[in-house]
Amino acid sequence: MNTSLKSAGRIATTIALVTLLGACAYAPGMRFERDAQSQPGDATSVPQVTPITPSYVLEQKAIREQVADDTVRTLFGTPEPYRIGPGDILSVVVWDHPELVLPSATYAILGGTTGISIGDSAAGIPGYLVSADGYVQFPYIGMVRVAGMTEVEARDLLLRGARDHIENPQITLRILGFRSKRIYVEGEVKTPGSVAINDVPMTLMEALNRTGGVLPTADRSQINVTRGGQTIRVSLPDLLRRGLNPSSIALQSGDIVRVVPREESKVFVLGEVTRPTTLVLRDGRLSLNEALGEAGGPNQATADSSQIFVVRSNAQARPEVYHLDARSASALAVAENFELKPKDVIFVDAGDLVRWNRFITLLFPSAQTVQTIRTIN
Repeated sequence: MNTSLKSAGRIATTIALVTLLGACAYAPGMRFERDAQSQPGDATSVPQVTPITPSYVLEQKAIREQVADDTVRTLFGTPEPYRIGPGDILSVVVWDHPELVLPSATYAILGGTTGISIGDSAAGIPGYLVSADGYVQFPYIGMVRVAGMTEVEARDLLLRGARDHIENPQITLRILGFRSKRIYVEGEVKTPGSVAINDVPMTLMEALNRTGGVLPTADRSQINVTRGGQTIRVSLPDLLRRGLNPSSIALQSGDIVRVVPREESKVFVLGEVTRPTTLVLRDGRLSLNEALGEAGGPNQATADSSQIFVVRSNAQARPEVYHLDARSASALAVAENFELKPKDVIFVDAGDLVRWNRFITLLFPSAQTVQTIRTIN
């Protein structure tokens, strides 16, 4: 009996000592440590924690809207007339001079224009092919450079050259095959691929419509336009919310448009919440308050509501951490104005007592094992 009491005393003493030394550190599960280094041995890699306050969220909202407005407006432009380029196919008719019409062509040139995909043959389209250096060869006139000209400018150039050989020439010039300029649309659209730029102004909405429109799986808030090595994010809901017409975005030859799938815009809610979950941003927007609500809120039995964190990764793979103290429910009004970004992780930490209880839960089976061994001995 005395031996059992002594053993129990030693076990109790051990538990007390370990607890005093910081039993919470031995508790299972994830926790947030403010002094943890994301790069071991690098003291500068300790994350800077930014409090989520009313003044901070309002300041960030103003900056976010201003930056988005400034970047998107660089894509705005007035559509220009189509300018002829290498590879285009021209129809040129000199009226009352059938000998100047190509053998495969006729005077009936009102049947419409053609946008030819890369790799297709132009043999089926009667007309004059603009050479790689921008020239066409026309009877009597010879080699004429038409690259960079509009239909009207090219026609006037041929008229001036034909006057030396034809009395009062009447010339009609049209572009039959648009092959020199195109943009590329990929991602969540019905028919991704290259789209030829023709005499219809190529705006962002025109490009999306020509590829069959965006799919239900698309994130309409993340339509990336890449031009000259720079990618600009366009959010259709934001533009409409601010009264800006997406058709004001004029695309240029070589632009790449990528419609991002909604699955790439996830956020993760972890820790002491009722239902840890993964959420998808709605048209690019989701507030911290909404994310917590979707997860059932902080667990009232285990969560430390003063320790709610949003962990965000930057381009250097260093964590950016934002802290919300939600001990008072009024803090949720601030959380409603804190907008999340794709791949954000929301972590609700456990209370100290909860971690201590978890440590004890793991320790008692070990204590019982020691007691059993001592009893056998």
